[in-house]
Amino acid sequence: MVVLVVATASDPASIGPAAAFLAMPGWSPGPPIPEGMESFTNGDVRLLKHERSIIAEDDLDNRWQAATGEAVSEVIFLSKHTAVSNRPALTVHPIGVPHLREDETPPQGGRPGWAALPNPRIGPWLRLMQKIAVDQGLVPEFEITLEATHHGPVTNTPTMFVEIGLGLDEGNTVGSWQGNSEKVLLGIGGGHYAPRHMDIVIKDGIWVGHLLSGYSLPMEVSPQGNGKSYSDVGGMWKHSIKVSYDATKAAFPGGQVIAHLDQKSFKGWQKNAIMSYLQELNIRIGKPNDFI
Repeated sequence: MVVLVVATASDPASIGPAAAFLAMPGWSPGPPIPEGMESFTNGDVRLLKHERSIIAEDDLDNRWQAATGEAVSEVIFLSKHTAVSNRPALTVHPIGVPHLREDETPPQGGRPGWAALPNPRIGPWLRLMQKIAVDQGLVPEFEITLEATHHGPVTNTPTMFVEIGLGLDEGNTVGSWQGNSEKVLLGIGGGHYAPRHMDIVIKDGIWVGHLLSGYSLPMEVSPQGNGKSYSDVGGMWKHSIKVSYDATKAAFPGGQVIAHLDQKSFKGWQKNAIMSYLQELNIRIGKPNDFI
């Protein structure tokens, strides 16, 4: 199986890291792709370059296998990061739009109600990126952080978005899941940059699944309900949690998926509904010390 790294020529922040990646030894031209995309090979890594928006090309893992006969084990997208603060940042995150209804159009790719399998490299690469940033003097100018689950494109294998390529050398992989019983964080609540979940993930040995910010948990109390029972609370929040948990569980076979709530980000009725629903699904709820 091969690792598929995807870059787009339409984004300098994507093609720049891809060019640096290709400057490393061992690369050779890859198989011809009938859709006009360029490809390159290095061991079990494949770099795919296309011309469209990074979120516009769905099912690249399946399309690669159909074109080459090579099964894809994971997908890593190289992309730019845009923040309201304009502060330079290096980020990593899972993808999906599990909170959208079927009749809604995803504003940035993906499929309504869908969550990709999260790539097990997210936690280890975040910690490695932090170390490299400190060693290279990028901190505090650059922020090294997680982002919550958001946007597309649709994929079918464990996926992550990141701005730099690292940790893919054969025999020296960073973040390769070995199928053990280690703990995997499923983040629920908080803001886009998941600060309460970050406090846990920066510790060695913590793996990262989906990170559902508040906007991925739309909750509505019906006029007849009082919010005391999760059955009173409408909206896509239950679906969002369920598909994100299932995707995380599938991406970390044999792992212990533990939900971590940013409790201060919820109102009392919201927290009670979420905790009741997690208990109904037999999903363990952990405090920070439970991940050590």
